[in-house]
Amino acid sequence: MSSPQPAHRRPEGVDDETVEALGRLSEALEAAEAARGFLYNFHRLSGTADLTLGDAVDKLRGAGHDALADRLTEELVGRNVIEGRWTFQIVEAYDDTYYSVFKQLEKEARDELVQGKRHLYEAEMKEARRTHGHPDHAATPEAEEAPTG
Repeated sequence: MSSPQPAHRRPEGVDDETVEALGRLSEALEAAEAARGFLYNFHRLSGTADLTLGDAVDKLRGAGHDALADRLTEELVGRNVIEGRWTFQIVEAYDDTYYSVFKQLEKEARDELVQGKRHLYEAEMKEARRTHGHPDHAATPEAEEAPTG
């Protein structure tokens, strides 16, 4: 029978409450990661909107609508999305002010409490929920377990 790899085994002396707390900390970091992904999507979509707007302005100008093209160029092309900032500046501020600190502190907590091991809560949940001996419930990718039954 296989078991989790050493990287996913609880160090001796670590209690359930610590593993659960680190699991919640990891879950919180995952939410911050998702928020960061939305920010990057916002950044990409806003950039695409501005570049597409530029193409529309060129086509309006080509069609003889110079006054409208001028107004769009002056008021909207290249405009800040919030005061003083383009989206890349928002992403950088999030990364520098919040995300990098969150990621570092989560790592420090794991280093201090469980020898840096990741996803112990999930690894233990997998071990508790899997059907031991079933080939589609192996503990690790390399594990070959005898079929049950």
